[in-house]
Amino acid sequence: MPRVTLIHPTLGRRAGERRGLRTWQMQPLWAAALAALTPGDIELRFYDDRLEKIPFDEPADLVGLSVETYTARRAYQIASEYRRRGVPVVMGGVHATLCPDEVADYAECVVTGDAEETWPRLLDDFRHGRLEKSYGSNGGALLKGWRYDRDVFRGKRYLPVKLIEFGRGCRLTCEFCAVQAASHNTYQQRPVDEVISEVAATAGNGDRAKFIFFVDDNLACEPDRLKEFLRGLIPLRVGWAGQAGINVAHDPELLDLIVRSGCRCLLIGFESLEPANLREMGKAINEAHGGVERAVSELRRFRVPVYGTFVFGCDADTADDFQRTVEFTVANGFLMAAFAHLMPFPDTPLYRRLACEQRLLHEHWWLDPSYAYNTVAFQPRHLSPGELRRQCLAARRAFFSWPNMVRRSLAAGPQQRNFWMVNLLHRAELGLRDGHPLGDQTWTQPLLRAH
Repeated sequence: MPRVTLIHPTLGRRAGERRGLRTWQMQPLWAAALAALTPGDIELRFYDDRLEKIPFDEPADLVGLSVETYTARRAYQIASEYRRRGVPVVMGGVHATLCPDEVADYAECVVTGDAEETWPRLLDDFRHGRLEKSYGSNGGALLKGWRYDRDVFRGKRYLPVKLIEFGRGCRLTCEFCAVQAASHNTYQQRPVDEVISEVAATAGNGDRAKFIFFVDDNLACEPDRLKEFLRGLIPLRVGWAGQAGINVAHDPELLDLIVRSGCRCLLIGFESLEPANLREMGKAINEAHGGVERAVSELRRFRVPVYGTFVFGCDADTADDFQRTVEFTVANGFLMAAFAHLMPFPDTPLYRRLACEQRLLHEHWWLDPSYAYNTVAFQPRHLSPGELRRQCLAARRAFFSWPNMVRRSLAAGPQQRNFWMVNLLHRAELGLRDGHPLGDQTWTQPLLRAH
């Protein structure tokens, strides 16, 4: 019986750390999707590098890893350990799609695009000794009839949150976004009735994970279908969180359905209060219908719990913009907010522009041993890299300060318990990842290339 091991890499570990950065994590949905597509006569194991030690000496015939840019260095370390034991490695995920040639240096096989479309063929080729060096999807997996085998998560300590995917991709063209670069601005959705059935099964099986997080990068790419979906959610009485574009704020019917269907948190990428920055990012859509201020006003009117994200380091940003943005989020009672600096992910328009302008400080920062999490990898126009980093951290600390949390809690209404739970959880982790290494610091061997 062939033995296949799937592994979800961690960001990295400092010397002396036994686990990842924290003991609570969400289930990596990709592993459940591939598990459901794996034939029953294959012995499948799954390990989460964030939560447990990988048993490298356990017998395996094939190892599969899903790689993000932040976890690439650690993924290559893991692959090297298996390659030294003569075990071939398959890598997929967003980073493999963005950097297939790089990933091919550390894997016998690279999967680009939607792995669900190619996984069964890959396994069949492996059985018959004809594993190819690369597999690519033909423009997107067919989302109809999808299922997940979440038994691979049994016994692991994850947050009691059920992850469900309604759609994949995004049609926006944000300059900094790795998702749009990997998906080429395409978007597709699962059939509404199939997702509603999956949610209903979650709500009725006695599972303690009655809270659902929709992992879509943008739930609102097709507003009419989203409305149909939300109407189906209302009678199920579940709580949910998800991500959507700012366009939801300008559709009163959609806002009403979002609230009535059980939304406890809606993440929206506002990105900046400065119109020039929005145009630079390729996100002029945020200026429409009165801009960010009008959108937030409508969200407040319908009492939508908002998790707003903001990005700093654009050419028009100055030191004054950080405090102004924090004050805006506090005054408008945001449930949560994130204040991050621009990251030039590989093969994004932002990366290519900064490279042409010779402003990249770390060309391949995700592999650079000197690079640590939250380091600014480019030269901003009006701030030093160090000041940009410090100002982002200061904005987070100000947002989660006790006085500002109390002020924001006044807008939470009956959701006080939810407000304090998520805010205290995030306050406890302020700066936790700052300066964290990419890859395992205790791993001192050279990376072993596949070819």
